[in-house]
Parts: sequence; C-alpha cells; structure tokens
Amino acid sequence: MMKPYKIFGEGLEQIALDQFHSAMEQPFVVQGALMPDAHMGYSLPIGGVVATRDYVLPAWVGYDIGCGMLAVPTSFFKTAIQASAENIHRNILDAVPVGFKHNEKPKAPKWDSRPYLTPAAQEIFDQKGGYRQLGTLGGGNHFIEVGYAEDDRVWIIIHSGSRGIGYGIAQYYMQLASGDGKAREGHFGFDLESQAGRDYMLDQHFCLEFALENRRAIAGRVVRAIRQCCIGEASDGIINRNHNHAEFAHGMLIHRKGATQAEKDMMGVIPGNMRDGSYIVRGRGNPESLWSSSHGAGRVLGRKEAKRTLSIEEFEAEMTGIVAQVGAGTLDESPMAYKNIDLVMEHQRELVEVIHHVTPILNVKG
Repeated sequence: MMKPYKIFGEGLEQIALDQFHSAMEQPFVVQGALMPDAHMGYSLPIGGVVATRDYVLPAWVGYDIGCGMLAVPTSFFKTAIQASAENIHRNILDAVPVGFKHNEKPKAPKWDSRPYLTPAAQEIFDQKGGYRQLGTLGGGNHFIEVGYAEDDRVWIIIHSGSRGIGYGIAQYYMQLASGDGKAREGHFGFDLESQAGRDYMLDQHFCLEFALENRRAIAGRVVRAIRQCCIGEASDGIINRNHNHAEFAHGMLIHRKGATQAEKDMMGVIPGNMRDGSYIVRGRGNPESLWSSSHGAGRVLGRKEAKRTLSIEEFEAEMTGIVAQVGAGTLDESPMAYKNIDLVMEHQRELVEVIHHVTPILNVKG
C-alpha cells in the first residue's frame, strides 16, 4: 500500500530526497511531507515531517530538541531603534551569552511546576550546566533580530533551542536506540510502549519546555537592553513555536525536524537570513503537509563550503545598512549561503498566510 506523502517546492537536492524516501519506506511510517526549505540532515532531512504509529525516532527530532522561533511585537519606535542600533547591538551582546557562553549563576525558570526528567536526563542536565543555560543564545544559525514590519511596528525575533541540554539528551537516546552505544546514521527508534520510548517522550517534553522558556528569557533580556536606549516595551501577541519535536496530533505521532507546526489559524515565524529578515505567518492547517510549514529558508551551502567559497567583501556589501557581526566568524551565515526566502514562501502558499514581513535593523549571531 502506497503511503501518502507530498513534497513542497522544486529543485530539492537529491540526497535530501533520498533520505526522505528512505524514511517513508519504514514499516512504522504512515504519512510524510517535505518542506520547500529541505536539505540534507542526519537520518531525516532538515525540513522533513514524518508521522508514525506507536514508534518514536530521536534522530527524526534531531539534536536541538525544541529549537524554534519566538517573535515579540513591541511599542518601540522604528526610527529610535535605527538611530541607536549600534548601542543596542552592544547592549544585547552584553546581556545575552552567545556561542558556548552561559550564565555565571543559574537562572530560575518561570514555569509553575517543573516538567519531569528521568534520572539519566537529570544527570545530563546537571553536566551541561542546567539552569545556567537558561536565557542564552547558542551558536550556529541561532540569532536575535530586531526589525520592523510594513506598519513600522518593531518586532524582536529570536531563534534558539534547548542548548547543550537538548543536545546531550538527544545524543543519549540516539546511542540507546542504535543498540551499540553509538549515534549512527539510520532509522533507529523505540516502541512507544517500551520504557525507553516512554522515557524519551518525557525527557523530550522537558527539553521542549526548556527551549520555550529559554527564548522567553532571552526576549526579556533583549527588551531590557533596548530600553537602555529607547522608550518602549514588549506588547501582547508573543509567538513562541518549536520546530524540532515529536508530538501526538491527528491520531499520529508527528516528527518535525526543522518544520514549523502550522495548524489552522496557528501563528508562526519563518526566518529568512540576516539580510532578508523573517515572516510572521498564520497556519492554514493543510493535512497534506501534516499541518506544517518550513522553518526557514534552508541552506544551499554547507558551513564549510560557505566559508571556502564566499567572500567577506560580498557578505559586507549584502549587509549594508544592517548592524550585525559581519566577518570571517559568521561567513557561513551569509545570505548567500541560504535559499531565496521569497521563493520558499511562494512554494508554501497552501500552508501559511503571510501576515507580516519583518525587515532587520540589527542582528546578533551566536
């Protein structure tokens, strides 16, 4: 029996298509979709959405469990942000640890009751710094962006996840699933009725909650950093959405690896790149996409290839007018390393409605 699936977009790399089709061949899979930003990943392509019954695969969620986007509408004035962009950029870097940095002291979370952690995950949590990681950005493609929409309303956009905690927990379960203590390429997972399956879902839930709380904590620090220069505050209407998770919905366990949940009328955020900003979107609830949309533009150049082939001079020219860390250390995050976000958005008109396009004034990279 042919399993239903749909591929959104055109010209996707063959290796990503091969990974997706390999996943669809697994006996526990019931439906799949591939987003228009898809590119090669580990076991499942980034941009892959696959639904299973009674089976969970940690590698199909990925290493950064709960990685996602937060968007905060504000009452700050666009002109004031632009006039103080350099100072705000410095203030944010002073306020938010980035890369491998973390807080000197643990930061208390604001949740009312702490989500459950198994003993094995608790040990990883403690080893990775625990709540010292809360309110920290991380590295790679994680970012803080301050920009404005068509109505000149200023938005704070944040991309971050569960930090080293999620990585450590993901690695532990990938090693356990493979059966030989190594996180190997392949479709390894757990029956949901097994102890390991239940434990993974519990620990994943903690990581999802931690990632959501982490972005909220970063946002609070960013607002305070901006207020050192400008008058304003965060407004109602915060959007906080994970794009690396496995969740029960519509009678299935839906794995999203670099894909944003896009249920009917659900708000989301789809980032482009450092130059082109981000889109605030509303989900259309398309069942063919497993109620999902892309999580960004998607890469066309791997990090090593980008640093080998792109020039800093061209990077600087592309970023004219935007305050950001532009140099050898962030060359792999150059706009030229990513797909055209406008084309990616065009390929998912059936999945989301664009509400705002946020144009960046400043960007902070990990």
